[in-house]
Amino acid sequence: MNPTTLQIVGAGIFAIAVLHTFSTKIFEHLAHTQPRHAGLWHLLGEVEVVFGFWAMVLVVFMFLLVGKQDTTAYIDSRNYTEPMFVFVIMVIAGTRAILQFSGSLVRFVARRVPLPRGMAMYFLVLALVPLLGSFITEPAAMTLAALMLRDTLFAQPISRALKYTTVGVLFVNISIGGTLTPFAAPPVLMVAATWNWDLWFMLSNFGWKSAIAVVINAGVATLIFRKELDHMARQPEGQTSTVPWTVTLVHLLFLLGVVIFAHHPAVFMGLFLFFMGYATAYARHQDRLILREGLLVAFFLAGLVVLGGQQQWWLQPVLMGMSSTTVFFGATALTAITDNAALTYLGSLVPGLSDEFKIALVAGAVTGGGLTVIANAPNPAGVAILRGRFEDNTVNPLGLLIAALPPTLVAALAFRVL
Repeated sequence: MNPTTLQIVGAGIFAIAVLHTFSTKIFEHLAHTQPRHAGLWHLLGEVEVVFGFWAMVLVVFMFLLVGKQDTTAYIDSRNYTEPMFVFVIMVIAGTRAILQFSGSLVRFVARRVPLPRGMAMYFLVLALVPLLGSFITEPAAMTLAALMLRDTLFAQPISRALKYTTVGVLFVNISIGGTLTPFAAPPVLMVAATWNWDLWFMLSNFGWKSAIAVVINAGVATLIFRKELDHMARQPEGQTSTVPWTVTLVHLLFLLGVVIFAHHPAVFMGLFLFFMGYATAYARHQDRLILREGLLVAFFLAGLVVLGGQQQWWLQPVLMGMSSTTVFFGATALTAITDNAALTYLGSLVPGLSDEFKIALVAGAVTGGGLTVIANAPNPAGVAILRGRFEDNTVNPLGLLIAALPPTLVAALAFRVL
């Protein structure tokens, strides 16, 4: 490797950004102890702001090192489809109509599960909703699950252990639960067309293993915390009037349209603008749209796209230097410090890889997708929705990492042993 000065600077800034994500609680504490600059500390304490902020720092350095033309050319060359899509899908999936429909579906299934209602609801939110992510996309599944948990389980005082275990299991299950199809999980999407992975390939090599791991993770968490789950059976906090079925149908059609055209930003952004007009026309059937949360998540992911583009020079040799056996564990570990879709994309650029290596790379990438906020694209959405229920409005990155380790181990065993 013979990195340029810009690549070295980019790697250094990326490392600082990763450390920053683990330090947001420090900035939130500074905001309380140093009120004179509380606004700045609150800004730096927003985990969704971290990568956007350091991407700005990188761009400033690029202007100084390579000039305006090369800098703007680099920024224009990045693909921002994923940040735009996550923003749109979060806003639509977070509407009253979609949430009431999803809640009704989960409660319908819960009535047929031979468990106390609270336990059944908790289990299904952590198992059924992540698996639905294979069809409605992982960002949509994350948004639905996080909002349902926020308004039921997290609406009442619960133990810190339950909070972090729930988030850890949710993030891991979302990451692996989207692998039943080739279009829902970002790390799979990056390679499916290049490597000709169809629905049957995903089901036979990933889907059934993922489903087993998802059920085990959700089931174990449910059993451990069964005594704290009774209030999951109650109606969501601040329950509003029921949305007419016609309005719900229109929302579902908008959601379906965005999912179908997920790779065509001109189309799904157009649909989103039509949706905004419809939501305004029928404002009485809407709660506050989560525009702020969606924009923060999009800003986070766009920053990751800008910073991640300068990491290929060291990431790709590291990955390609591994055998098909070690690449699974290497990808799992590397996913904790970079987006798992970036890892699989780098793998798709290398010709002549064996099928065993390809499967191990993607399996490792999705296995580690719940370890940190940056590991999987939907994770920032979950943090943005749930962090208000945590101490200092912050999901502690170390607490998330520790809580996600057991379900990650279950996922690893499912992919390597089954």
